[in-house]
Amino acid sequence: MSTLRNPSPERLEFRIPAEQKALIERAAAAQGQTVSGFALRTLLGAAQEVMQAETERSLSARDSRLFLELLSSPPRPNAALKAAASRYKTARDGAAGDRARRGN
Repeated sequence: MSTLRNPSPERLEFRIPAEQKALIERAAAAQGQTVSGFALRTLLGAAQEVMQAETERSLSARDSRLFLELLSSPPRPNAALKAAASRYKTARDGAAGDRARRGN
């Protein structure tokens, strides 16, 4: 059976019904892994899939062309964008002054 080579002090613990535990134990044994190794690999795989789905976006060919066109020649800032930029700069400059006065 496969074992974890570098155990970490971090732990995950949860309670599950006996039937689910038995199923996990059988699946781990079927793959020649410990329950911990099987659980870790399965959870990491699922977590990576979730994070990839949350951080990557796919665009259609039409949307991709539109996106690239907007990057190449962005529209001129409108009044709302100019006002937001001004508020941001005021807040940023105020925060920088606060840090300077505190010596950070």
